[in-house]
Amino acid sequence: MSRIPSDAITWGMMLRKLPTLARVAPRIVKGRKLANVRDPAQPCGLGWSFEEATQRNPQGPALLCGDISLSYAQVNEQANRIAHYWLAQGIGKGDCIAIFLENRPHLLITVLAAAKVGAVSAMLNTSQTGDALVHSLALAAPVAVVVGDERVPAFEEVRGRTALSSARTWWLADEQSAAAPKGFVDLLGNSDGYPSENPASSRQVFSNDPCFYLYTSGTTGLPKAGIFRHGRWMRTSALFGLIALDMRPDDVLYCPLPLYHATGLCVCWGAAICGASGFAIRRTFSAGRFWSDVRRYRATTLGYAGELCRYLIDQPASLEDRRHEVKKMIGNGLRPGAWAAFKTRFGVDHICESYAASDGNVGFTNLLNFDNTVGFSLVGWALVQYDHGSGMPLRNLQGRMQKVPKGQPGLLLTRIDDKAPLDGYTEPARTEETIYRDVFTPGDRYFNTGDLLRDLGFGHGQFVDRLGDTYRWKGENVSTTQVENVLLQHPQVAEAVAYGVEINGSDGRAGMAAITPSESLATLDFGELLQFLQARLPACAVPLFLRIKVKMDITGTFKYHKTRLRREAFDPCVIGDEPVYAWLPGSGTYVRVDRQLATQIQGGQYGY
Repeated sequence: MSRIPSDAITWGMMLRKLPTLARVAPRIVKGRKLANVRDPAQPCGLGWSFEEATQRNPQGPALLCGDISLSYAQVNEQANRIAHYWLAQGIGKGDCIAIFLENRPHLLITVLAAAKVGAVSAMLNTSQTGDALVHSLALAAPVAVVVGDERVPAFEEVRGRTALSSARTWWLADEQSAAAPKGFVDLLGNSDGYPSENPASSRQVFSNDPCFYLYTSGTTGLPKAGIFRHGRWMRTSALFGLIALDMRPDDVLYCPLPLYHATGLCVCWGAAICGASGFAIRRTFSAGRFWSDVRRYRATTLGYAGELCRYLIDQPASLEDRRHEVKKMIGNGLRPGAWAAFKTRFGVDHICESYAASDGNVGFTNLLNFDNTVGFSLVGWALVQYDHGSGMPLRNLQGRMQKVPKGQPGLLLTRIDDKAPLDGYTEPARTEETIYRDVFTPGDRYFNTGDLLRDLGFGHGQFVDRLGDTYRWKGENVSTTQVENVLLQHPQVAEAVAYGVEINGSDGRAGMAAITPSESLATLDFGELLQFLQARLPACAVPLFLRIKVKMDITGTFKYHKTRLRREAFDPCVIGDEPVYAWLPGSGTYVRVDRQLATQIQGGQYGY
């Protein structure tokens, strides 16, 4: 599908950004110097960065949550006590500690302590239970685990399927908890008497040492554990904290995102530490409490992901909407359709939309404050042609890949070199699957992101879709993002997720969308909705099926469960109580799909 012409970045637009570029350029130079740790024996990383920030702003707020406000000196001292205790318990550099607790200050203090020891924090998704939790633990092979009181039942359920000893199963009290349960060791109680000075071990952590294991969402199967090294921490912290946001000690970044994910843990917390700034967190996201939290913490900067911004737009308008001190925000997944609405309603000057992946080696960020772009990257990247059936990049007769024309969607590959090394996964075979060699020249190596972007000009990219989300129907390529954006323009549609489903004997995948009505199903005029879509989308992109959902299922990072929706398709036997409607050939509206009609469609009676 063609891009929207207004998204292209022209010479005139760039010239108007020259004053901004002049302000950003010195930060780029300084940030690259800070981020590129050349000496393999130079101390760096999370622990080192936090100690440096503590020297700069010892009494400034480091962590804020509810009524809790901890200074940099307080957080550093608490982390030091835990680090010294762990060293005394035989935890050493390279050991893995699984972290299993919800968003609260002691989560970050514990992770910081592990970084100071040189240990690796395996950031377990707090929604995981059963087999998925066992799988995630097995990938990391931890020598110890820290369990928040709120996650004890989930851990106890799988404890017998792990090799973790009780002596290294540490427990962190929650707000109302008292003594450690049987079989757990009280981490804070046992570490309380240990020294509060920085341990010598924090100066023995170097750029190539792993800092975290961050898990993929597992949308195509069980999660994979990506390795996030301390050198990458330095690059991420400098890119977003100094270059993109210019964070200062008087700034506060409010982040209601889950901290087991890279956007919250690395991008947002890293940016705050880079600026010796405050970092305000919340146990779980609340759209209704979001702006009151922002005012409470006097936040100047926001962290966001996925559909979070649209949830805020959907809240009732208030005279308080612009009563805040926020000037900038950092995150990913803001839809073009919500971009201008968010800026206008809430008065946020700069949206630093970014693109990065915890298992990749590239970061884009919108430094110059253009609309609807992830910005540009300081490392090498290319958009290449790919096979729409297999998703594999195409090679010419000489065995080389081919770049797409500017403005056209292409598969994003990022160059692997000294400036942008690939940390990969804990399973080397999984890492190898993502690497292509001899892409443009003999011996070069590129990482396959699995994402489709387009070049808007002047090195600026625009996210299009995950490769699996763009589908082909009747010989035409359909972008689910474009379909979703059009659906969301309809006044009776509150949420929309588009995807492709299979019909027996048809060419490609048919368009389907799950939608949540703004009011009720009774008020939705399906004939009018079809005309609305036909007027705004190419014929190949108009959804043939609609699934009505009272509430969408989302991940912890505000993304939709598309894999499940694709699998269930339009089968009433699988979907249950959620009605599905189909646009039958030659008709002017959508009709309810029952078991008989679904069977007829799959049997080819309607000639899709």
